[in-house]
Amino acid sequence: MKKAKMSLVSEFTSAKIDDRIFGSFIEHLGRAVYGGIYEPDHPTADENGFRQDVIEKVKKLNVPIVRYPGGNFVSGYNWEDGVGPRELRPKKLDLAWGVTEPNYFGTNEFVTWCKKANTSPMMAVNLGLRGPEEARNLVEYCNHKSGSYWSDLRRSHGYEEPHNIKLWCLGNEMDGDWQIGRKTAYEYGRAASEAAKVMKWTDGSIETILCGSSARDMPTFGEWEATTLDLAYDKVDYLSLHIYFDNRKDDTASFLAKNMVMDEFIKTVICICDYIKGKKRSKHTINLSFDEWNVWYHSNGVHVDRWSTAPHQLEDIYNFEDALLVALMLITLLKNADRVKIACLAQLVNVIAPIMTENGGACWEQTIFYPFMHLSNYGRGYTLDSRVDSPKHDTKEFTDVPDIESIATLSEDKENLTIFAVNRNLDENVLFDVSLLDFEGFEVLEHIEMSGYDVKAENSSIATPVKPFTVEKPQLDGKSLTVNLKPLSWNVIRLAKRK
Repeated sequence: MKKAKMSLVSEFTSAKIDDRIFGSFIEHLGRAVYGGIYEPDHPTADENGFRQDVIEKVKKLNVPIVRYPGGNFVSGYNWEDGVGPRELRPKKLDLAWGVTEPNYFGTNEFVTWCKKANTSPMMAVNLGLRGPEEARNLVEYCNHKSGSYWSDLRRSHGYEEPHNIKLWCLGNEMDGDWQIGRKTAYEYGRAASEAAKVMKWTDGSIETILCGSSARDMPTFGEWEATTLDLAYDKVDYLSLHIYFDNRKDDTASFLAKNMVMDEFIKTVICICDYIKGKKRSKHTINLSFDEWNVWYHSNGVHVDRWSTAPHQLEDIYNFEDALLVALMLITLLKNADRVKIACLAQLVNVIAPIMTENGGACWEQTIFYPFMHLSNYGRGYTLDSRVDSPKHDTKEFTDVPDIESIATLSEDKENLTIFAVNRNLDENVLFDVSLLDFEGFEVLEHIEMSGYDVKAENSSIATPVKPFTVEKPQLDGKSLTVNLKPLSWNVIRLAKRK
């Protein structure tokens, strides 16, 4: 049997995990809003029209922030269209996705929904067709208490207290030709710098996120980051990254190695950020917001009727191998938690999402729901320096792929230790030996596993066969924990200090 090993020391923490790394995303796209989080005629809808069955599943994921309202949508969105009396709001053509936006749901409804779902808003401003003035007006509307035009307008809409939204995205994917109001790096850098400036003058407590390249294979990747950071460095707090993976070649082994690409992407962007920091001789460190990431390809090419409202759009149905890659991507984010402070699984409901619904009907959990839930609930606190000595294999696209990808996290009170591990070897078990060098008085609580499923197995509204289960707890022999990791498996081993 193959063997792998890891040694853990409680004092050797590598990063404090920012809870916002477990964020998600709701865009006005497909049925993410209408039929997803908002469906007034649904049997579970509350007085606000929010689907309570969806809210309960969002709470299970323990999502700390949700990015809104886009995405590509935001670059053509007038936020004023989505506030005030619903009967007076205009219906608009959404050029980003070729549909009609009724504006029944807007900023205030989203903030109210966030409170009910135990999460916080991460707001994006339109820097496509609009600019700094509209951005600072939205900050004033949301965050200023009273006594100004925009804050008093909010109060007239029934929201006496300010929303106090702290995290603001300066546009979305502004280098993409598909983006409404696409800009060059210089044009965007100047616009973002001025927008961030007046937004922070309006509320000095907010943080802002600069758009990085929309993908690492963009021809301007690297140059875009360097140019925009050079123009806006001292006005912004984070730089965004986006990545999606697919398995169009139907090569499971290579697909499950793609988180290595994500890791290299993160390290490259960190280098660019630190180059500009050095060039400017700044004491300010730009951290990263990985505010779009997921598997996305199953639903590409599905026809949507032009100018329809809330069509079935980008509704990927995920399988077991997708769940394994999502787990690997989350481990990669945690391994880089010293610089990745924010991340958003794109998206949350119906649109390339862990939660799916039927209009008027059921709500169910996709395969990717579970690793996200496990990491979000058990992966808070600190990452431990958890280097793994693992056997390796080659695939058609990658060489030296470790069989075992793992991260260990320690709760803030140092009372709970969790080991997350994926065995991505297609055929062989791996005996994983974990040395707990100074974890005196700890015991194993449980071993949660997802394994044994066909890589193409899916869940549906009728049945959810692909889900985690509890297996026999591994034995802790003194300071040594030995776990049998089955081929193609997701594993969560939870330990706690004895009371």
